[in-house]
Amino acid sequence: MIKENLNNVRERIQKAAERSGRNVSDIVLVCVTKEAGCEQVKEAVQAGVTDIGENRVQEAVRKYGLLREEAGIRWHLIGHLQTNKAKKAIQIFDLIHSVDSLRLAEKIQEEALKAGKMQSILLEVNVSGEEAKYGVGPGGIPDLIKAISGMKNLMLLGLMTIAPYSEKPEDSRPHFRRLRELRETLLSYNCDNIDMKHLSMGMSGDFEVAVEEGADIVRIGTAIFKQ
Repeated sequence: MIKENLNNVRERIQKAAERSGRNVSDIVLVCVTKEAGCEQVKEAVQAGVTDIGENRVQEAVRKYGLLREEAGIRWHLIGHLQTNKAKKAIQIFDLIHSVDSLRLAEKIQEEALKAGKMQSILLEVNVSGEEAKYGVGPGGIPDLIKAISGMKNLMLLGLMTIAPYSEKPEDSRPHFRRLRELRETLLSYNCDNIDMKHLSMGMSGDFEVAVEEGADIVRIGTAIFKQ
Protein backbone atom coordinates (compact mmCIF):
# COMPACT_ATOMS: atom_id res chain seq x y z
CA MET A 1 0.00 0.00 0.00
CA ILE A 2 2.80 2.44 0.87
CA LYS A 3 4.53 1.85 -2.46
CA GLU A 4 1.25 2.42 -4.31
CA ASN A 5 0.59 5.60 -2.35
CA LEU A 6 4.10 6.87 -3.06
CA ASN A 7 3.70 6.23 -6.77
CA ASN A 8 0.40 8.12 -6.71
CA VAL A 9 1.94 11.07 -4.87
CA ARG A 10 4.90 11.19 -7.25
CA GLU A 11 2.59 11.14 -10.24
CA ARG A 12 0.58 14.03 -8.81
CA ILE A 13 3.76 15.99 -8.16
CA GLN A 14 4.88 15.37 -11.74
CA LYS A 15 1.58 16.57 -13.18
CA ALA A 16 1.63 19.70 -11.00
CA ALA A 17 5.20 20.39 -12.14
CA GLU A 18 4.19 19.99 -15.76
CA ARG A 19 1.26 22.37 -15.32
CA SER A 20 3.62 25.03 -14.02
CA GLY A 21 6.37 24.41 -16.57
CA ARG A 22 8.78 22.98 -14.03
CA ASN A 23 11.10 19.99 -13.94
CA VAL A 24 9.88 17.37 -11.47
CA SER A 25 13.49 16.40 -10.71
CA ASP A 26 13.88 19.79 -8.99
CA ILE A 27 11.23 18.93 -6.38
CA VAL A 28 12.14 17.05 -3.20
CA LEU A 29 9.52 14.81 -1.61
CA VAL A 30 10.00 14.71 2.16
CA CYS A 31 8.21 11.70 3.59
CA VAL A 32 6.76 12.79 6.95
CA THR A 33 6.84 9.88 9.37
CA LYS A 34 5.40 11.33 12.58
CA GLU A 35 2.44 8.92 12.55
CA ALA A 36 4.29 5.98 10.99
CA GLY A 37 5.91 3.05 12.74
CA CYS A 38 9.48 2.03 12.05
CA GLU A 39 8.45 -0.87 9.80
CA GLN A 40 6.33 1.50 7.72
CA VAL A 41 9.26 3.90 7.43
CA LYS A 42 11.53 1.07 6.33
CA GLU A 43 8.95 0.09 3.72
CA ALA A 44 8.89 3.66 2.42
CA VAL A 45 12.69 3.72 2.20
CA GLN A 46 12.64 0.43 0.31
CA ALA A 47 10.17 2.05 -2.09
CA GLY A 48 12.68 4.78 -2.87
CA VAL A 49 12.19 7.46 -0.20
CA THR A 50 15.43 9.33 0.42
CA ASP A 51 14.20 12.24 2.55
CA ILE A 52 12.50 11.70 5.92
CA GLY A 53 10.76 14.43 7.87
CA GLU A 54 10.03 14.33 11.59
CA ASN A 55 8.18 16.76 13.84
CA ARG A 56 9.82 15.80 17.12
CA VAL A 57 13.48 15.37 17.91
CA GLN A 58 12.96 12.44 20.28
CA GLU A 59 10.95 10.47 17.72
CA ALA A 60 13.63 11.15 15.14
CA VAL A 61 16.29 9.82 17.53
CA ARG A 62 14.47 6.51 17.77
CA LYS A 63 13.93 6.10 14.03
CA TYR A 64 17.40 7.36 13.18
CA GLY A 65 18.90 4.62 15.30
CA LEU A 66 16.84 1.92 13.60
CA LEU A 67 17.61 3.22 10.11
CA ARG A 68 21.27 3.98 10.67
CA GLU A 69 22.35 1.28 8.23
CA GLU A 70 20.19 2.67 5.41
CA ALA A 71 22.51 4.67 3.17
CA GLY A 72 21.68 7.98 1.58
CA ILE A 73 18.81 9.11 3.82
CA ARG A 74 18.50 12.83 4.47
CA TRP A 75 16.73 13.87 7.68
CA HIS A 76 14.50 16.95 7.92
CA LEU A 77 13.17 18.53 11.10
CA ILE A 78 9.83 20.07 10.14
CA GLY A 79 8.31 20.65 13.58
CA HIS A 80 8.95 23.35 16.14
CA LEU A 81 12.39 23.12 17.73
CA GLN A 82 12.88 24.04 21.37
CA THR A 83 16.26 25.54 22.18
CA ASN A 84 17.01 22.76 24.70
CA LYS A 85 16.73 20.20 21.89
CA ALA A 86 19.12 22.00 19.52
CA LYS A 87 22.17 19.92 20.49
CA LYS A 88 20.45 16.65 19.67
CA ALA A 89 18.85 18.09 16.54
CA ILE A 90 22.14 18.98 14.87
CA GLN A 91 23.37 15.43 15.48
CA ILE A 92 20.58 14.04 13.31
CA PHE A 93 19.10 16.52 10.88
CA ASP A 94 20.55 17.56 7.55
CA LEU A 95 18.03 20.39 7.23
CA ILE A 96 16.06 22.17 9.97
CA HIS A 97 12.97 23.77 8.41
CA SER A 98 11.59 25.53 11.47
CA VAL A 99 13.96 28.28 12.60
CA ASP A 100 11.63 31.06 13.70
CA SER A 101 13.60 33.35 16.02
CA LEU A 102 17.00 34.89 16.55
CA ARG A 103 17.27 33.09 19.89
CA LEU A 104 16.81 29.71 18.23
CA ALA A 105 19.24 30.53 15.44
CA GLU A 106 21.86 31.57 18.02
CA LYS A 107 21.40 28.31 19.92
CA ILE A 108 21.75 26.19 16.77
CA GLN A 109 24.86 28.17 15.86
CA GLU A 110 26.30 27.58 19.33
CA GLU A 111 25.76 23.82 19.16
CA ALA A 112 26.88 23.53 15.53
CA LEU A 113 30.10 25.35 16.39
CA LYS A 114 30.79 22.93 19.24
CA ALA A 115 30.13 19.99 16.93
CA GLY A 116 32.19 21.40 14.07
CA LYS A 117 29.21 21.19 11.74
CA MET A 118 27.78 23.50 9.11
CA GLN A 119 24.03 23.24 9.80
CA SER A 120 21.59 23.93 6.98
CA ILE A 121 18.38 25.70 7.98
CA LEU A 122 15.22 27.28 6.62
CA LEU A 123 13.30 30.16 8.17
CA GLU A 124 9.71 29.34 9.10
CA VAL A 125 7.50 32.23 8.03
CA ASN A 126 4.00 32.83 9.35
CA VAL A 127 2.58 34.32 6.16
CA SER A 128 -1.04 33.90 7.26
CA GLY A 129 -0.66 35.84 10.50
CA GLU A 130 -2.39 33.12 12.53
CA GLU A 131 -1.62 33.60 16.21
CA ALA A 132 -1.60 29.85 16.86
CA LYS A 133 1.14 29.21 14.32
CA TYR A 134 4.88 29.32 14.83
CA GLY A 135 6.98 31.38 12.47
CA VAL A 136 8.42 34.83 12.11
CA GLY A 137 6.28 37.46 10.40
CA PRO A 138 7.37 38.51 6.90
CA GLY A 139 8.41 41.92 8.18
CA GLY A 140 10.93 40.38 10.56
CA ILE A 141 12.72 38.31 7.95
CA PRO A 142 15.28 40.86 6.67
CA ASP A 143 16.74 41.59 10.11
CA LEU A 144 16.84 37.90 10.98
CA ILE A 145 18.65 37.10 7.74
CA LYS A 146 21.26 39.77 8.42
CA ALA A 147 21.85 38.38 11.90
CA ILE A 148 22.16 34.81 10.62
CA SER A 149 24.64 35.87 7.95
CA GLY A 150 27.12 36.48 10.75
CA MET A 151 26.72 32.97 12.17
CA LYS A 152 29.50 31.00 10.54
CA ASN A 153 28.10 27.53 11.26
CA LEU A 154 24.68 28.17 9.77
CA MET A 155 23.75 27.98 6.10
CA LEU A 156 20.37 29.56 5.38
CA LEU A 157 18.87 27.86 2.34
CA GLY A 158 15.38 29.33 2.06
CA LEU A 159 11.93 29.65 3.58
CA MET A 160 9.21 27.36 4.94
CA THR A 161 5.56 27.93 5.70
CA ILE A 162 2.43 26.04 6.75
CA ALA A 163 -0.82 27.26 5.22
CA PRO A 164 -3.96 27.48 7.38
CA TYR A 165 -5.95 24.27 7.44
CA SER A 166 -8.67 24.05 4.82
CA GLU A 167 -10.44 21.23 3.01
CA LYS A 168 -10.00 23.24 -0.20
CA PRO A 169 -6.43 23.14 -1.57
CA GLU A 170 -6.98 26.39 -3.47
CA ASP A 171 -7.32 28.23 -0.15
CA SER A 172 -3.60 27.66 0.36
CA ARG A 173 -2.57 29.31 -2.90
CA PRO A 174 -2.38 32.95 -1.74
CA HIS A 175 -0.22 31.96 1.23
CA PHE A 176 2.18 29.95 -0.94
CA ARG A 177 2.29 32.74 -3.47
CA ARG A 178 3.12 35.25 -0.78
CA LEU A 179 6.04 33.12 0.43
CA ARG A 180 7.36 32.81 -3.12
CA GLU A 181 7.10 36.56 -3.62
CA LEU A 182 8.89 37.15 -0.31
CA ARG A 183 11.70 34.83 -1.38
CA GLU A 184 12.00 36.71 -4.66
CA THR A 185 12.53 39.98 -2.79
CA LEU A 186 15.29 38.35 -0.74
CA LEU A 187 17.25 36.92 -3.66
CA SER A 188 19.08 40.22 -4.06
CA TYR A 189 20.53 40.01 -0.54
CA ASN A 190 24.29 39.63 -0.73
CA CYS A 191 25.06 38.10 2.64
CA ASP A 192 27.44 35.38 3.75
CA ASN A 193 25.96 31.93 4.39
CA ILE A 194 22.69 32.84 2.64
CA ASP A 195 21.33 31.01 -0.41
CA MET A 196 17.56 31.44 -0.72
CA LYS A 197 17.09 28.52 -3.09
CA HIS A 198 14.45 26.47 -1.27
CA LEU A 199 10.73 26.93 -0.69
CA SER A 200 9.39 24.28 1.67
CA MET A 201 5.60 24.39 1.47
CA GLY A 202 2.73 22.04 0.84
CA MET A 203 1.48 18.97 2.71
CA SER A 204 -0.85 16.09 1.87
CA GLY A 205 -3.88 18.31 1.36
CA ASP A 206 -2.35 21.03 -0.78
CA PHE A 207 1.03 19.94 -2.18
CA GLU A 208 -0.07 20.20 -5.81
CA VAL A 209 -0.97 23.87 -5.34
CA ALA A 210 2.36 24.37 -3.57
CA VAL A 211 4.27 22.90 -6.51
CA GLU A 212 2.35 25.15 -8.91
CA GLU A 213 3.36 28.14 -6.78
CA GLY A 214 7.05 27.25 -6.71
CA ALA A 215 7.67 24.78 -3.88
CA ASP A 216 10.77 22.68 -4.37
CA ILE A 217 10.30 20.81 -1.08
CA VAL A 218 6.93 19.26 -0.20
CA ARG A 219 6.24 17.55 3.13
CA ILE A 220 3.85 14.62 2.79
CA GLY A 221 2.82 12.05 5.37
CA THR A 222 -0.88 11.15 5.40
CA ALA A 223 -1.11 10.63 1.63
CA ILE A 224 1.77 8.14 1.84
CA PHE A 225 0.86 6.17 4.95
CA LYS A 226 -2.95 6.16 4.67
CA GLN A 227 -4.56 2.73 4.44
